[in-house]
Amino acid sequence: MRVCDLIDGKSPFISLEFFPPKEREAWTTFFEVVDKLKVLDPLFASVTYGAGGGTQDNTLEIATRMKRDHGIEPLTHLTSVGASAEKLDGFLESLVKAGIDNVLALRGDPPRGVEDFDFGSQDFQHATELIEYICSRYPDLCVGGAAYPEPHCESPSIKSDLDMVHLKVRRGAQFLVTQMFFDNRMYFDYVERLKLMGADVPVIPGVMPLLSLKSAKFILSLCGAAIPGKFLSALEKAHEEGGDDAVYALGIDYATKQAQELIDGGAPGVHLYTLNRAEAVLEIGKNLNI
Repeated sequence: MRVCDLIDGKSPFISLEFFPPKEREAWTTFFEVVDKLKVLDPLFASVTYGAGGGTQDNTLEIATRMKRDHGIEPLTHLTSVGASAEKLDGFLESLVKAGIDNVLALRGDPPRGVEDFDFGSQDFQHATELIEYICSRYPDLCVGGAAYPEPHCESPSIKSDLDMVHLKVRRGAQFLVTQMFFDNRMYFDYVERLKLMGADVPVIPGVMPLLSLKSAKFILSLCGAAIPGKFLSALEKAHEEGGDDAVYALGIDYATKQAQELIDGGAPGVHLYTLNRAEAVLEIGKNLNI
């Protein structure tokens, strides 16, 4: 089923994000996690798409098995980095044949190990072009886009970032999923600004539980999201007094309260970044009042 139709029929909801393990030996454990998280009745689960070939070949098979064998509606990520029209058509036609109805269209990151990568050299330079291509050639697919309550690190201004996301909607994106953030005021302000611009589509907030101080710093170095000062201080204090177990408990508590506040404030649902781990997401999901 199309995510855009599912959202209309069930709100609020939980959705999940997984990344395909690179090694097939890890797939058994991966699908055990998927099965454990079915108890949360996720509206859909997104499956990431590795840059430059990292996990692209696995995305379709995992999404197909997730739907066929585990009863979870998949949302496949698709990036434009390194993509030609022929390559995109091959992937999208495979989705259609597999009965997968949903794509999250992204520009993607530079391939690992490639210095001074030039996005201008790509056939599809921006996510907006990818969205337009999919919508024009595969109108039955439900296409989503990425959104950034904190401006994308490459955006010169907040306005330019909003303009780009608005363009994604104008080009055909039917819903948006946000990058992780930790201050809900940013999300609600962001959604209001988009509505005033005419981009009135569901904006699903992404929530990432911070489960250790080391992982928190690593994750944030990748995406550029800012941790509120009080929360960061609390994480550091918890680590000093109780180690990673104390940080884990604090991270779960913060993510649960953040997700509940988003739902209570009118968000259509919450998109939980699982990091392919079941326990933390189960604890958050079971404690939400949905």
